[in-house]
Parts: sequence; structure tokens; C-alpha cells
Amino acid sequence: MAPLVRTAFRVIVALLPLVLLASCKEENKYEPPPPPEVGVSVPLRQQVTPYLELTGSAVAYNDVDLVARVEGFLSEIAFKEGGPVKQGTTLFVIEPEPYQAKFQQAQAAVQGTQAELVAAEADFSRQATLLKQNVSAQSTYDQALAKRDALKANLADQQAGVTIAAINYGYTRVAAPFDGIVTDSLQSVGQLVGTGQPTKLASIVQLRPIYVTMNVSEQDALRVRASLQKQGKTLADLGVIPVEVGLMTEDGYPHQGKLDYVNPGVDPSSGTLMIRAIFDNEDRGILPGNFLRVRIPTVGNENETALLVPDTALGTDQGGRYLLVVNKDDVVEQKPVQLGQLFGGLRQIDSGIGPDDRVLISGLQRAVPGSKVAPKPATIQQQQASAAP
Repeated sequence: MAPLVRTAFRVIVALLPLVLLASCKEENKYEPPPPPEVGVSVPLRQQVTPYLELTGSAVAYNDVDLVARVEGFLSEIAFKEGGPVKQGTTLFVIEPEPYQAKFQQAQAAVQGTQAELVAAEADFSRQATLLKQNVSAQSTYDQALAKRDALKANLADQQAGVTIAAINYGYTRVAAPFDGIVTDSLQSVGQLVGTGQPTKLASIVQLRPIYVTMNVSEQDALRVRASLQKQGKTLADLGVIPVEVGLMTEDGYPHQGKLDYVNPGVDPSSGTLMIRAIFDNEDRGILPGNFLRVRIPTVGNENETALLVPDTALGTDQGGRYLLVVNKDDVVEQKPVQLGQLFGGLRQIDSGIGPDDRVLISGLQRAVPGSKVAPKPATIQQQQASAAP
């Protein structure tokens, strides 16, 4: 029996590797990975103030060229270029002596004519008395009357000459017509100016307040008009509509103003309407020519309820913007959406999803449309919607 035992033992040893190999193949069988975990949440429902968002440009409240209105040599430049000046401050002086002399000459001529008129009045009164007494001839009376009237007319002409001389004398000093900033001088001291036509000397710009103009579509203009009507107001009450602007380098809309003008007609070439707002611009931070981001609240719709999702949850493809949602079977679906305004980090969704849709807000890189996921509840921070960008 011993040889049989040894033979059986050898057979068992020979078959042992095959058994182990078969068991290893069963342990390496492929198992699919579990569905990836993603964060989902229904859209946040919150009351928001819808805005009309535009791009505008700043325009000076006043922008005037300073010119020499009389001929003469420029004798003084009395301001710092680029510096602020007050209304009435003398900026340029054009040799005043010739015009002062002409003014005094005109005044002296008036005084001489006034003296002659006094004598003519006395002579006329005397001739009138003598004529009544039949002592003087009618022709003498008529001559006295004509002389008096001629002197009156001459006096009026000379008084007008005094006014003109005073005006020209005043033109020798070019003053600031309003508070503002004066540009660099275009002329030099000693240069002859005002020859033949007015000579531009510099410009003055008023920065406070300042205008911001913008063009709105006809549809948006009708929205603003409808909002006013909801409040029982008309275009005459534009001051009730607040306007907020921000420079391209600023966060948010730190400058507040009021709408003050609407063009009475729509531009037929562009189909837009020009509107204007006014801002105090106390710090003079807005300069003419600046491009600004503008937003105007849609008056009367402050309590509109919107669906909000994190702006980071949105995707983009050739069809436009979309959101990934998880259906009742935990399968990812891609839904195209129409976007509204951005409120802080939250984006308003105008259409495409419902209030009960589970939107992916985290783990988007692990979700593929048509695949199954393991959704986990997540939270959209409500306070993010209170601060506009």
C-alpha cells in the first residue's frame, strides 16, 4: 500500500497549483466602482430686486472753452494748470490799459454832453417863456428845442458807448464761469490774442456734479415707464429712480445717483433711447469719458421671488448655459437654462429648471450626464444673494 500512498500524494501535490490558480481567478473578478458622491440642492427661492444692467459713459456737467474776446497781448496767466478754481477767479489777463483808457474816455464824453444838455435845457426853458410873452420868435424856440433833443440823443449814444467800453474792459480779464478744473494753457504770456476771431486760451471742466449717459433698448425703456406707472408716477418724476454705477476697476456699484433726463424720442437707426443720470461725485472719482457699469432697479418689482443657484454650478457648451440635475433614479441630466442677474455668488435662473429640481452644486467634475451618482444634501448659502457684485 505504501507505493499507492506515495502515488496519491504525488497526484495531490501536482493538482494543488491548479486549484490555487482557479481560486485566484475567482478573487480577481471585476467589480464596478460605486457611484460618485455629489452635492445636490434644490434652488434657493428668495426675494430679489431685479436690475436693468447697462454700460454708460461719464459726461462733464459743464465743459467750456475759455477764449480771448478782445485783441491784445496776454499779460498774465493767473492759475495753476490742472488745478481747481472757484467761480469768478481771474485766469487770464489781456493788457487792460488800452481798454481802461477807452472806458474813461467814453465816461468823459458823457460828462461833457451832460453839461451841454444842462445849458440847452435852460435855454429851451427861457425861449419857451419868451415865446409865450411874444418876445421871442418861433424859429428861435424851435432851434433851442432841436438843440436840446439832439444833445439828449447824443447823450444816449455816448452812454451806450460807455457800456460797450466797460464790457470790453471787462473782457480783458478772463474769469472762471463756474467751479471746476482748468486744463493747460494753450497760449503764452506776451502772445497776441483775439486778432480777427476769438482765441482759445484753455478749457474748464466741472466735475461736481457729473452726468452719466447710457442707451437703453426700446423694450427696457418701456419697462422703466411701466415701473413708474405702477407707482402712479410719470417721466416728470424721474428723480425717484435711483441709479448705481461702478468704474471698471471697482467692486460693486459704490456711486449712487438719480435719473434726471430721458430723450423724448427713440433713435430710429439703433432702436435705443438715451437716458441720463446725475451724480454728486464728491470725491471727483468719476472723470468725463470714463466707462461705467450701470444698474437701475426695476421700480415696483422689489418683491419678485427668484430661483437662485451658485454661479459656479453652471456649465457652458455649444447650446449655451446649462445645469446638471439628478432625477428620481439618481441619474444625472443636463438641462439648458436661461439666466437672469447675478446676486453676489448666486445666479438667477429665469427658466429651464423647477423649484423642486435637485441641482448639482458640488462634485460636478465627477458627474457625467446619463450616469448614476450618489447624491448628498448640500446647502446654498442664502446670505450670498443679498450682495450684488
